[in-house]
Amino acid sequence: MARICQVTGKTPMKGNKVSFSNKKSIRRFMPNLQSKRFFLAEEDKWITLKLTAHAMRTINKRGLLNIVTEMRAAGEKI
Repeated sequence: MARICQVTGKTPMKGNKVSFSNKKSIRRFMPNLQSKRFFLAEEDKWITLKLTAHAMRTINKRGLLNIVTEMRAAGEKI
């Protein structure tokens, strides 16, 4: 499964690993993905989302129902 946040859409980034001798080699910066279950009270069911820690803060701020309706409008299956 892809390492993509379902809410924010964050993906791995590419950058340089820099050694002590200042040699550079390509590496990947992975998003902080967590698998989290939420209870959607309006539909009386549990949903599991694969999201970043930043997206968890967004859900706390804006509310789960708002996020889920936006995801469904964008075509995400939940």
